[in-house]
Amino acid sequence: MDLVRRVFDAFDRGDQEEALSYADPEAELHSAVIGGAEGKVYRGHQDLRRWYAETFESFEELRFEWSEFRDLGNRVLAFGRIKLRGRESGVELDSATGWIATVRHGKMLKAEGFLSKAEALEAAGLRE
Repeated sequence: MDLVRRVFDAFDRGDQEEALSYADPEAELHSAVIGGAEGKVYRGHQDLRRWYAETFESFEELRFEWSEFRDLGNRVLAFGRIKLRGRESGVELDSATGWIATVRHGKMLKAEGFLSKAEALEAAGLRE
């Protein structure tokens, strides 16, 4: 769980290189809201750098407020809220979010974002 918290903390501080230092070279990111079309998968450090750049081109404000972490062995469930504001549109979003992070050999291998706690629980094969 500590690794996942460090990744999210580094992202929230805007420290892309620190966040990547915790990611497996084959890491995958499945983001439900940010970084392009819904369902798009980013693979490897180069793709993660591109996702990061695209994200901060689109949003002038982006932050997560975490309320809960659950240790599931090699996976971690994280729940909270995502708050963002579009750079050009000024449109604001304040939404529930859930993430499943998979860890392998001390590095984050996969991060999957969801627009609700219920969606994340279902994807993890769990119920409230």
